[in-house]
Amino acid sequence: MTYVDGFVAAVPKANREAYLKHARDAAQIFKDHGALSVVECWGDDVPEGTLTSFTLAVKRQDDEVVVFSWITWASRDARNKGWTQVMADPRMQKETNPMPFEGKRLIYGGFEQILSA
Repeated sequence: MTYVDGFVAAVPKANREAYLKHARDAAQIFKDHGALSVVECWGDDVPEGTLTSFTLAVKRQDDEVVVFSWITWASRDARNKGWTQVMADPRMQKETNPMPFEGKRLIYGGFEQILSA
């Protein structure tokens, strides 16, 4: 089964186009270094929680929207190698491809896929 990196972030609504450009550029870099696919989703129906929720997890502000993204890799080894290459790629530097959101509120992790139906 494939390996998946998942991400949740809060992005200012006004930065939608800048985020999309950032995501397109980053997707190409990830694919150049072995990613099978990159998916980006702009929150459309993300309920507020009282105990847990996407909005609480990223401390979303009123002028922000939650984005949900994932990258698929052939394996964890391919992911580890790919990430090393991505982080060394000059196209991924802040000056070249700045993040149009507050990175310290980004939630991410790697996941072993156990079902694909």
